Amino acid sequence: MKQVKGRWACLFLDFRFYLPLKTIQGKKETATIRGEVVPFQTKMAQAAQMLIEITEHFSTVPILAVTDSWFGNNGLWKPAYKAIGNRFNILSRLRCNNVLYDLPEKRKPKQRGRNKKYGQRLGSATDMAKTVQQEARLYNVNLYGKQREVSAYSRVVMLKTLKRPVQVVWVFRRTQWIALFTTDLNLSITQIIEYYGARWKIESGFKELKQDIGSQKSQCRNAQAVTNHLNFCMMATTLTWIYADRLKTNPERRHKVKGRTSFAFSDIRRIIAEAALDPDFERVCPKYSSSPVNSVVTVLLRMVA
Repeated sequence: MKQVKGRWACLFLDFRFYLPLKTIQGKKETATIRGEVVPFQTKMAQAAQMLIEITEHFSTVPILAVTDSWFGNNGLWKPAYKAIGNRFNILSRLRCNNVLYDLPEKRKPKQRGRNKKYGQRLGSATDMAKTVQQEARLYNVNLYGKQREVSAYSRVVMLKTLKRPVQVVWVFRRTQWIALFTTDLNLSITQIIEYYGARWKIESGFKELKQDIGSQKSQCRNAQAVTNHLNFCMMATTLTWIYADRLKTNPERRHKVKGRTSFAFSDIRRIIAEAALDPDFERVCPKYSSSPVNSVVTVLLRMVA
């Protein structure tokens, strides 16, 4: 995710095709792609593998994985943290039945035995939401393209699912609430809320990839062709957003929508198309006056004639 001209954009870096175990086992012959046997991988294992491979290209940059509650557990955290180290952190939604514990007390002088890993039991996320709502404060957060006032409360607790301290932020709405947690204890409350809110732009990224770029219109049936087509579509989407980030001014929204002032992905595509049709563009990328002819083929044809 990257902020481009004041709005969040999804820049694709990697992908995996998930094949269920029953699909692989249900084939009479061994499932193969490009002659290689397809091993079964869970979604957790695929997500962890992608994160590990991406961090190899960004060896000095801290990685923050923002996920939904399904991925926010030790299944993703443990293998990724083991391979990446302290550069890796996770931000996710806390399930309402997750039990939270206080930080362990400091070791007393002449205390025997091992240190306690967890402090006093605080209750579930739902139980704590009822008690901390009165202590919530208002924060000005850039959420869903607007500056909004959000009522939130934060506390550092121990989470047994990750076996480590996490920062939990309860966000209270009029009638509902959600709890977010992160392993990065240095993030502010506004950053946690804003980053999790930006996660929904991934769904917009899927729409841009499928409909605007045309990944779903592929007629390929070969596994290699399907992979190549999706790779090119992802590259085109990412380059489009990079082009928008390099523009000096914000693009204007062509189709006005009530309540939306930011530009759309289609507006950037229109600007790129206009630039490609400009006469000056042919000076950099000249058009061929005639199709290129292979000299070797020409000689062979003359010999045959």
